[in-house]
Amino acid sequence: MKNERRKAIKLIGAAGTGLALFGGMNILNSCSPSAQKGSAEEETAELFFNISLAQWSLNRSIFGKGRELSWEDFGKRLKSDPDSLLQGNIAAVDFPLVASRDFGINAVEYVNTFYFSKGTDEGFWKQMKIRCDDLGVSSQLIMCDAEGSLGDLDEAARIQSVENHYKWINAAKILGCHSIRVNAAGNGTADEVRAAAVDGLGRLTEYGAQNGIHVIVENHGGYSSDGKWLSNVISQVSSEYCGTLPDFGNFCIERGADGCANEYDRYQGVKDLIPFAQGLSAKAHDFDAEGNETHTDFAKMMQIAKDAGFTGYIGVEYEGDVLSEADGIKATKALLEKVGRV
Repeated sequence: MKNERRKAIKLIGAAGTGLALFGGMNILNSCSPSAQKGSAEEETAELFFNISLAQWSLNRSIFGKGRELSWEDFGKRLKSDPDSLLQGNIAAVDFPLVASRDFGINAVEYVNTFYFSKGTDEGFWKQMKIRCDDLGVSSQLIMCDAEGSLGDLDEAARIQSVENHYKWINAAKILGCHSIRVNAAGNGTADEVRAAAVDGLGRLTEYGAQNGIHVIVENHGGYSSDGKWLSNVISQVSSEYCGTLPDFGNFCIERGADGCANEYDRYQGVKDLIPFAQGLSAKAHDFDAEGNETHTDFAKMMQIAKDAGFTGYIGVEYEGDVLSEADGIKATKALLEKVGRV
């Protein structure tokens, strides 16, 4: 989600115009029997995965003007008065409804910062579970941020971070999720943070396993965006309850003044992480006239997933600034459906 902070710079045409965005097929050719047959086969072929919606795709609609604060002030407010940040036109509690009603997606991935005041409120989560059941929506995971660093070199701070995540495992269990997504962050050398992260994740995974909830790590900046480094961390934790949530776009290890100064190859990164994957995040920012994402070759990513035998959920996570959130979600979903039928 940190990639959301970077401004999209490529302009495309208006979304929601059908052939204008996703077409590209010559009208005469589309009338030929072979073209019609191919189109029909693509439409009826089943996806080898399921589609879920990442709540961060709607962060502008949920936070509203709350996003206009500096990240430092946002973090302070999140700790002191989190509900005051929710100034958008979509209520966080309505996320499952919006996913199903507006986008035809019946599986959701929550973000804990939209519910920061509700972390320990079991009654709230039980009501959310009832809402989801009534809608026929399944809860997949909770993405967890702002709870300290599981790779902190200071043992006391690391253990505090572990314990800070317990409430989200409890909430995930009530909702019927399979996982919480966490970050393997810390300050130090790669080896130092690796050792600390193995310890922190190991402690948290023990609690997760006791509750039947996986603890999965996203490539989310810093060392965690190094696919080899993160796969090594997960291997050392060595638990079926500790895995990954590979994100198509978050492979910037180090940022510079003019953008990413050290970026890991995203395709190699997904290959590194997918053996441990409990899900995938289809990060999207911009689209060309044919509806293809301009930063990531989705077809190539789908082939990597298919070759690895992945059949789980792939989350739509739109973070662009050109399209509206609704149009970006629809464009990302349409692209997944197009390339996922190969």
